[in-house]
Amino acid sequence: MDRVLLEQLFRTAVAQAQPSLGVRLNLPARPVGKTIVIGAGKASAQMAKAFEDAWDGPLSGLVVTRYGYAEACSRIEIVEAAHPVPDEAGFLAARRIMETVSGLGPNDLVVALISGGGSSLLPAPAPGLTLDDEQAINRSLLASGAPISVMNLIRNQFSIIKGGRLAARCAPARVATLVVSDVPGDDSAVVASGPTIPLAGSRELARKYATLYRIGLPPHAQALLAGDDNLAPAPGDPAFARNTVRTIASAALSLEAAAQQARGQGVTAAILSDSIEGEARDVAQVHAAMAREIALRNRPFAKPALLLSGGETTVTIRGKGRGGRNGEFLLALAIAIDGVEGITAVAADTDGIDGSEDNAGAFADGTTATRLRKAGIDPLAALANNDAYSAFEAIGDLLVTGPTGTNVNDFRAILVR
Repeated sequence: MDRVLLEQLFRTAVAQAQPSLGVRLNLPARPVGKTIVIGAGKASAQMAKAFEDAWDGPLSGLVVTRYGYAEACSRIEIVEAAHPVPDEAGFLAARRIMETVSGLGPNDLVVALISGGGSSLLPAPAPGLTLDDEQAINRSLLASGAPISVMNLIRNQFSIIKGGRLAARCAPARVATLVVSDVPGDDSAVVASGPTIPLAGSRELARKYATLYRIGLPPHAQALLAGDDNLAPAPGDPAFARNTVRTIASAALSLEAAAQQARGQGVTAAILSDSIEGEARDVAQVHAAMAREIALRNRPFAKPALLLSGGETTVTIRGKGRGGRNGEFLLALAIAIDGVEGITAVAADTDGIDGSEDNAGAFADGTTATRLRKAGIDPLAALANNDAYSAFEAIGDLLVTGPTGTNVNDFRAILVR
C-alpha cells in the first residue's frame, strides 16, 4: 500500500507540472505583426499543443523534442531529436529554428517554449566546431558529475544558439519565453542553456569550471575556450529590453501538490528542498539518515511522516553499468536503510525517463538490499559499477511510466510508518 501511495504522489507531482494550465495562464499580448512559435525540450511539444489550443490568432512555428515525446499539432511543426547526446536531427532542427526567426520586425512576436533537455536538442556548434565535437563535449559533461548550472555554462561557450544568442537573432522582434523549469532554484537562464535568455557567467569562469571538473574537450573546443571568440550577449543587451520570461511549471509547485495530498491522508509531509544538488549517492546518505531518525526515534517528525525533495543530483560515472541518477540515489539509500523497518521510498524523473533507460525511477525499502543479495546481486558492487537499473530490474522494483509530457526534474519521496 505504501508503494501505491508513493506512486500516486509522483503522478500528482507530474500532473501539477503539465504545461496546459501554465500556458493558458501566461499568454503574451497579441502582436500587430506575425506570431512565430519556437521551442526545445522534453515538454516543448506538449507546450506547443497547449499554446495552439489557447491562442486565438494566426501563428506558425517549429519545436524540437526528444524522440517519442511528440504531440500532434496542426499549425506548429514538431520534430524529434536525440537526448542526452545530440544528433543530426537536432542539428538540422536548430538551423531551421534560427532561419525561422531571422528577418523579423519590431511588430512581430516570437514565443519560445523552453523546457529541460533543450541543451542537447538544439546543437548548433560554434564556428570551427562540428556536431561530433558537440557530442563529445556533451558526453564528457554528462560523465563529469558537474551540476547542471556548470554544464550549461560550459555548453554555452561552444554554441551559436545558447546563452541568449537565439533571442539576439530574433531582434528586433519581441520574445516571450515560457519555461517549464527543471533546474534547482528555477533559474530560467539555465533551463536548456537559455537559448532566449542571457546566461550569467564569463568565459573565464567557464575555463575554471572545465579545469575543476576535468572536462575532456576536443582540440578545437579547447582552442575556442582559451580565447575570446563566440562570446555570448550580455544580460543588459538592448536587444532584450522588450523580452519577457515566465516560469509556468516547477519542482516547487509539484512538491507542494504532493505534500497536500499526503497531508490529506493523515501523513506529516515535509518538503526538504526543491533545489537539491550534489552526487546522488551522497544526497541519499543524508536522506537515509533523516529517515532512520524518524523510524527509530520518531524525530524530527512524528510517524507517519513523508520526506519530499526535488532538484537535480548528478552521477560521476566510474563503472560501466546502466541507470540514471534516481536509480543511483535509491540504490545508495537502500544500502543505508538495510534492515530498517517502516521506510519506503520512490525516486523518479518527472519526465518519465531516468537517464537513458526506459524507467522513470524505482522503489526501495528496508528489504531491498536483502532481496538483491538473494537475487545474486551485491548492492555495493552494483553501486560501484553505476548499475542501479540492472539491480532494480532484477527484483521487479523499477517504476516505468513512459514519457509524461513535462519535466521539472527529480521527485523523491520517503514514507516512514
